Amino acid sequence: MTKCSECGYENMDGLDYCDSCGAKLAPAATAEASAPAPGAPAPEHHESGGANGSEAAPAAEPASAAPEAASPGSESTGAAGLQASAATAEAAPTPAPSAEEPTGELRPPAPPSPPPAAPGAAPTFKAKLKITRGGRVGQEFALEAGNNLIGRWDPETGSFPEVDMEQDDPEAKTSRKHALIRIEGDQITVEDIGSLNGTYVNRGQRLGPGNPVPLKNGDEVIVGKTFFKVIVEPVS
Repeated sequence: MTKCSECGYENMDGLDYCDSCGAKLAPAATAEASAPAPGAPAPEHHESGGANGSEAAPAAEPASAAPEAASPGSESTGAAGLQASAATAEAAPTPAPSAEEPTGELRPPAPPSPPPAAPGAAPTFKAKLKITRGGRVGQEFALEAGNNLIGRWDPETGSFPEVDMEQDDPEAKTSRKHALIRIEGDQITVEDIGSLNGTYVNRGQRLGPGNPVPLKNGDEVIVGKTFFKVIVEPVS
């Protein structure tokens, strides 16, 4: 240890200036080197070191401390180098596989998507039944696509027929489930479904249950004692 002559702070060997006050430090070997040999003249004292090399030994001590000072830097430099190498490895693009190398499990081609469903065809006509005799003459009943039941309201089941004769058949000559008019595409049919008083088309023979008969515009349908006219109009 080298003790500062100004403030008394003990500094590490090999330092030229005090770490506490910054004063010039006297080398520790100066006192020994400056002691004159017996019978030899005393050499002159120089703060910066004389030509006789009396301070050559202390000057070599800082060089020995250089590896200690440089060692932390070398460790940080090594860690930084490792981090830089890792970052470079992550940033490096992955080489694309060659055409000859397999790229993984072969997958079958995706099936083609089905074509969009065609929109449903718009109806080309509208149909209805109009009372011409019995009940409320002139009363009309619009017919829907699919099944249209001709009958009367059933209090037991709570069903309401599409063509409800409850107000137009006070004598109850129409069965609760009397006949069925079906519209499918461009075709209209009527069939009896087991009525008591029968179903007739154009005053022909009584229809047998389950035997549909085609209808067209202007046809007459008799249900019990009620007469209907079939009206078919094109959709404008």
